[in-house]
Amino acid sequence: MHWIALQPAPEAPGAAAADAPLVDAPSAWAWWALQFTPLVARVEAALVLEVSASERLFGGRAALLDQLLKPNWPLALVEYAQGATSLIAYGRLQCASRTTGGTATIAPDALPLHTLVAARAHLPTLVRLGLANWGQLRALPRGGVARRFGAGLVDALDCAYGQRAELYPWLTLPEVFDVPLELLSSVETASALLFGARRLLAQLQLWLRARQRGVLALELLWELDARRSNALHVDAHHTGGGQGRLLLRTAQATQDMQHLARLLAEQLAQVTLPAPVLHLRLRSLQTQPLAGESISLLSDDVRHGDNLHQLLERLSARLGPEQVRCTTLMADHRPERMQRWQAAVDASQTAIKSGAVYAYSTRAIGLNVLQDQAQGALYPSWLLATPLRLTVHQGCPQYEGPLNLLAGPQRLESGWLEGDAHCALRDYYVARSATAGLVWVYRDRLGQPGAGSLAATREVPRWYLHGLFA
Repeated sequence: MHWIALQPAPEAPGAAAADAPLVDAPSAWAWWALQFTPLVARVEAALVLEVSASERLFGGRAALLDQLLKPNWPLALVEYAQGATSLIAYGRLQCASRTTGGTATIAPDALPLHTLVAARAHLPTLVRLGLANWGQLRALPRGGVARRFGAGLVDALDCAYGQRAELYPWLTLPEVFDVPLELLSSVETASALLFGARRLLAQLQLWLRARQRGVLALELLWELDARRSNALHVDAHHTGGGQGRLLLRTAQATQDMQHLARLLAEQLAQVTLPAPVLHLRLRSLQTQPLAGESISLLSDDVRHGDNLHQLLERLSARLGPEQVRCTTLMADHRPERMQRWQAAVDASQTAIKSGAVYAYSTRAIGLNVLQDQAQGALYPSWLLATPLRLTVHQGCPQYEGPLNLLAGPQRLESGWLEGDAHCALRDYYVARSATAGLVWVYRDRLGQPGAGSLAATREVPRWYLHGLFA
């Protein structure tokens, strides 16, 4: 058995505010420690970890300790100690100097009595008896110690020396991240809430890493000081109950807190507080397991900067959702109805296809409209918003001169369930124009509504220009 006891150290004097210390450092360290062992328990303000079964998985005891306390970790300021039992490790932690990082290796018999939690209630009496350390207490007759101080002290000594099993209520990760923060002073402007929000985001990142998940939706809540406002107005971010709420969604599950902080900054800049804020709360609404990313060994293939969805989300937060739009595929065979424009942040919530959702597309890929690649190649790169009626001379459609039909027909029959006004019965052709190049035209097999029989329609076909090939 091997135990590690650790305790977050007080913040270093003069620490920069940009370091964003965590809201609840002990809980954050517990979440982080659970990545290395499931046996994590809280003893007063410290944590004890049993890591003997995990050492081999992380390359040995020294390697495990290095990963647990790596210097680039936001909680690098920590005191720790080790021991064969949790009480020995915790006792050494209490004796560790605040400047040495808790590396004391005092023998168990030499540990002071105040480092044994079960002995603290009887410490004045034990001191009067001339006892100063664990070894002297252990040398006393067991029966007399049990009668005078209770069996709990004897059991604690047995646990400390490995003669009795150590039982703890083991810590587990919460299913939902929900952490409050009481602000040191009232905040008058919404932009100033970002400082407290960054501390909550740092805590959220630890929780996500421990659960190996990414966040898709979260909300920032704040509580208003109703005494400072005579009339709290109700708007998109505030309710009549003196609370405010800001919903944040991302297109892809992420652990990138810098991106979330930028989105929060953009949205908070558009919020007006009707009263000062006293408390903040950050809560996760939707998360999903985070898949690993394969990174190329070649430096040229490594991506730098923000992803496309991060750029779109930041622009949407700054300019407004309706100002950043993209196309979304629709379940319709008619080319003019295969897609529609909508806000990019809304479209990304329902269809994320590695950037293809933001590309201009005129085909309903998932509808099996085309049966093979050759037929799919007939679709043009540019589609007219409204088909252009063409003149017909001696049965040949005209567009800047006569058109030479090269391929077709590609027959389309759709929309008949919606009525005659939206029904499409067309024969599409790829044609060549002497001046315009390749064009995409179709012959309307319906003709003008109310024109009569289909035979009559075929006598006077109507031709339309619907697309251009680049």
